[in-house]
Amino acid sequence: MPRIPGVRGRLKDTPVVGHKRVLLAAPRGYCAGVDRAVIAVEKALEHYGAPVYVRKQIVHNVHVVSTLEQQGAIFVDEVDEVPKGAHVVFSAHGVSPAVVRAASDRGLQAIDATCPLVTKVHREAVRFARDDFEILLIGHEGHEEVEGTAGEAPDHVTLVNGPDDVPSVHVKDPDKVVWLSQTTLSVDETMETVRRLRERFPNLQDPPSDDICYATQNRQVAIKKVAEDADLVIVVGSANSSNSVRLVEVALEYGAKAAYRVDYASEIKQEWLDGVVTVGVTSGASVPEVLVQEVLDDLAGAGYGDVQEVKTAEEDLMFSLPKELRKDLSGKADERALGGRGR
Repeated sequence: MPRIPGVRGRLKDTPVVGHKRVLLAAPRGYCAGVDRAVIAVEKALEHYGAPVYVRKQIVHNVHVVSTLEQQGAIFVDEVDEVPKGAHVVFSAHGVSPAVVRAASDRGLQAIDATCPLVTKVHREAVRFARDDFEILLIGHEGHEEVEGTAGEAPDHVTLVNGPDDVPSVHVKDPDKVVWLSQTTLSVDETMETVRRLRERFPNLQDPPSDDICYATQNRQVAIKKVAEDADLVIVVGSANSSNSVRLVEVALEYGAKAAYRVDYASEIKQEWLDGVVTVGVTSGASVPEVLVQEVLDDLAGAGYGDVQEVKTAEEDLMFSLPKELRKDLSGKADERALGGRGR
């Protein structure tokens, strides 16, 4: 991803009592599913030429979307906006079977860049619906991932937005009910929602494995560790990125005196730094590292040049690209056939 031209020296180095420093959370930034999805669009452009259409934002980050648009990607809300026969990429958040059918009906060449961890939740929804369970899907109404998962079994799914929704939840058979969740939620809030649901429905079943993705959990654990020592936390991520927004909330809950989300370093306000000795920095799972570096550069200009990484986990997970993109243009296996931190 290209660097963002900024105005160096915009933030002033004002005196504070203490040694200025940055606590840089790790893990942060791109997860394997995001990396895979972004590479999928880049490789589709290499394979088929521009334009390549993408249903919804490939990942929830304005810089990533803008960069891919400059390369020839066209983002649309629905597949009926895509010319018949064209190539379309489904975003990392997944789509419902109805969207897949609509793309097929238009003769589109579909490339599915859904994160494999989201696909896992889809399969769980299908299996539990087949066994006639009621599915309580914990997630945010209107989020693409929630719409895709619910679309797998619309007659069996009830959306639960959070703990406060629990009193209004009604089920036909309290002995055949299971919960699933959006992969990018706050771990703590989700567990509180489950606790309240289980108070109402003691026989509530758990999913066969954790639905909240490893990257979301890891970034929340890291910012918890940083937040307890931070006067200010800056989360790099977009407003429609659920996991980025959650990082701000988690930072405040775990001790940060203040926390803000920014898309770009240029959004940092001078007054945020008043009296601040320690700044915590992290980024959501759809954020390229170049945007974090821009933040660190600006903070260094304000006297926060001492950067200490706070690492709470190692990540080396990789996912294979969609099958259409695993070979290069000559037909040979492509060295970029994997997406993830180990790449």
